[in-house]
Amino acid sequence: MSMSLVTLIAALLIEHFRPISNRSQVYIAFTRYAHYLERHLNAGQPLHGMVAWSLAVLLPTLVVGGIYGVLYQTDMTLAWVFGAAVLYLTAGLRYFSAPAEQLAAALREETPHAARKKLAQWSGRSTDEWDSTTIARVGIEYTLSLSHRHLFGVIVWFVALGPAGAVFYRLAQVIGQKWGNLDEYEFGQFGSFAAQVFELVDWLPLRMTALSFAIVGDFEDAVYCWRTQAEAWGRQGMGILLASGAGALGVRLGEPLPIGGEVEFRPELGLGDDADADYLQSAVSLIWRAAVLWLALIFLFTFAVLVG
Repeated sequence: MSMSLVTLIAALLIEHFRPISNRSQVYIAFTRYAHYLERHLNAGQPLHGMVAWSLAVLLPTLVVGGIYGVLYQTDMTLAWVFGAAVLYLTAGLRYFSAPAEQLAAALREETPHAARKKLAQWSGRSTDEWDSTTIARVGIEYTLSLSHRHLFGVIVWFVALGPAGAVFYRLAQVIGQKWGNLDEYEFGQFGSFAAQVFELVDWLPLRMTALSFAIVGDFEDAVYCWRTQAEAWGRQGMGILLASGAGALGVRLGEPLPIGGEVEFRPELGLGDDADADYLQSAVSLIWRAAVLWLALIFLFTFAVLVG
């Protein structure tokens, strides 16, 4: 556990000064590998998705776990360096905090066109019909969700299983998103297994992240929104995270989105004021406080184990 804490702090410090993005060569290589598996193994049945998922997620996880196990038995320094490198590639604060801060700056400068462009590049969604409030609202939602996917969820599995756990979570998340969203009419049930597995993998980490938002924010409102609003969200797990984050911040999220001349219905989450640049910056601050809380808890647990 003590080695996990040191490795975690080292990886986050390195990533803070030299952030890595989803367009890294490692991510691009894995994406090509996933596309290769989908093209050659997808016959529309859940069994084929299970085999492909095992090759895409379990195989790399076992390889990383095996390498770490050998290094741990032979050279602790190399094991530590390897663990920090794996965590650097799988987790990070700057991936979502920097774009959120840039988006908040564009909103403060009252340049909606630049803000729409930044959010479109960041999220991959069409933002042409969105006003400043909608941009800030979606930006907060995206910031909160990415903080979980790229940081807190990875930390849970890293602490539990070491570098192999971090790889397992991130690859399961990437594959669950890529294959779980495949159109069933065109691709059959190939992606159903990946989506179901990630829902199980993420069940506890997601709730731990939501609880940490409540603790470092407005606890009463966060718990209230979690209990009363999360179920209305289409994907209940993400509804828990966003409802808790919205309540902790005291801001309203969700609500319908205009897209392509139509309206995407989304229930209201949170309480309080409309979203703006200040709330977007507050979301980044909330995540930083939650990260410090997690590090403090890991430190206290480590200290208790060592003393015991």
